[in-house]
Amino acid sequence: MAKLERILSDHVKEPEPGLWSNCKRCGEQVFISGLVPLGEDGAVLGINDPGEQARVVFRMILHYVEAAGGKMSDVVRLRIYVTDMRHRPAVLAARREFFSGDFPCSTLVGVSTLVDPAFLVEIDADAIIGAGAG
Repeated sequence: MAKLERILSDHVKEPEPGLWSNCKRCGEQVFISGLVPLGEDGAVLGINDPGEQARVVFRMILHYVEAAGGKMSDVVRLRIYVTDMRHRPAVLAARREFFSGDFPCSTLVGVSTLVDPAFLVEIDADAIIGAGAG
């Protein structure tokens, strides 16, 4: 049976120890927690810009997938949470910068708020290392 392994990235600020893990790998499966646009110093990035916030989060996902030994085409599922459905076009445009061809399965959900009112976007992801194209 495959063992759980915590995946870390030098490019992504980790949560306070003992709260949760941002990324876990079990065999070839990778699970990435809902990520918000925080810089390595803990500052909120892309204030009032849902497209930039999505790009920040997609970069974080990229860092975790690569740290797990994969590539973005290995991402099979995304769950995207936005605080306003009017952010959808900007978020989807940002997604196109990181994925091409067969896009991951994806859910987009409108929520009333995220953990900090400055966050407009939160995204979590699942990947299967080695399953993607090229």
